[in-house]
Amino acid sequence: MTNAPWIDELWHRIIGKVEHMNVSIGADFPYISYDGKYNSEDADWWTNGFWPGLLWLVYRESKEDQLKETADQIETLMDPVLADFYPLHHDVGFMWSLSSVAQYKLLGSEQSKRRALTAASHLVGRYNAKGQFIRAWNQPERTGWAIIDCMMNLPLLYWASEETGDPRFRHVAVLHADMTLREFLRPDGSSHHIVCFDPETGGRQEALGGQGYSPDSAWSRGTAWSLYGMALSARYTRDQRYIDAAKRAAHFFLASVPEDGLPPWDFRAPWEEDMAMDSSATACAASGMLELSLLVPERESAFYRRSAEKLIFKLNERYTAWDDPSEEAILRMGTANRPKKTHVNVPMIYGDYFFAEAVCKLRGVHDTFW
Repeated sequence: MTNAPWIDELWHRIIGKVEHMNVSIGADFPYISYDGKYNSEDADWWTNGFWPGLLWLVYRESKEDQLKETADQIETLMDPVLADFYPLHHDVGFMWSLSSVAQYKLLGSEQSKRRALTAASHLVGRYNAKGQFIRAWNQPERTGWAIIDCMMNLPLLYWASEETGDPRFRHVAVLHADMTLREFLRPDGSSHHIVCFDPETGGRQEALGGQGYSPDSAWSRGTAWSLYGMALSARYTRDQRYIDAAKRAAHFFLASVPEDGLPPWDFRAPWEEDMAMDSSATACAASGMLELSLLVPERESAFYRRSAEKLIFKLNERYTAWDDPSEEAILRMGTANRPKKTHVNVPMIYGDYFFAEAVCKLRGVHDTFW
């Protein structure tokens, strides 16, 4: 496959940007960029795997030792969280897949492998057998809650099964994915954000809007989580049901995203002045489509690749920060949580990660850390 010249040019810009970010950010936990500078979160924050993941994406090609050293330092800074247990939550996959699994895959670090297996064991421990779901968050009133985001945490369990030869991790991942097919995904390809179950009986109680506009709306990043998460489950299991689910989500996203590639925070939210948009949803969806392209026949594969390439081209053309050397981030116009009015239309570290990951895949590098 021959890459369009702009893809390789974009990748080299990403390399230069990440090397510059490494100097200014270092071993820290960036999440949101305001006034050109990323903030610093606590060591248990759910996005803390994305910065080391971005470093590992570039290190894989550049072999720049400073990137490796920073990523390794970040893993070490998260060790107290892993040992403490209490701060851990459902997003340990986001945190340790892109940090520890990445380092293990690239360098064979036994310590990183142990960290990732410890995180996987915690994630399995959150499984509710009655409702067949992995519990979200830690608040007492959320004991029976599950969320669409957790589809992206399942690869940690599939990986753990392969590494240990123990199918228990995979069993839990498959049961949660099957529950998501039943309870979250709608026929049109959209999905709920939150579904609540009775934690004692496992019975479904209700859906909640969560970070979307309403229980029946279509949170755009939730669509991307669903698309990519189902594609990743399909990669590990080759289950056609997951492939079909990822395809439904992909077609819903493509039918809903505006022509410029920048989706509103919720596809069904009423339009308003200074509408909250979310570039991270497009970056994640594009990477998910490229994952999906590996799982379908050639004619379909070309469609998903072309669609992802078009989305990344549009993001790069209009919503990257190459023209602003004072901006640490790569991708502008992300929204973390519009219902709570937190971090609206700002750069976010996971937007940067998924954008770079999608560019890697467009260049033919499909080995991921998930």
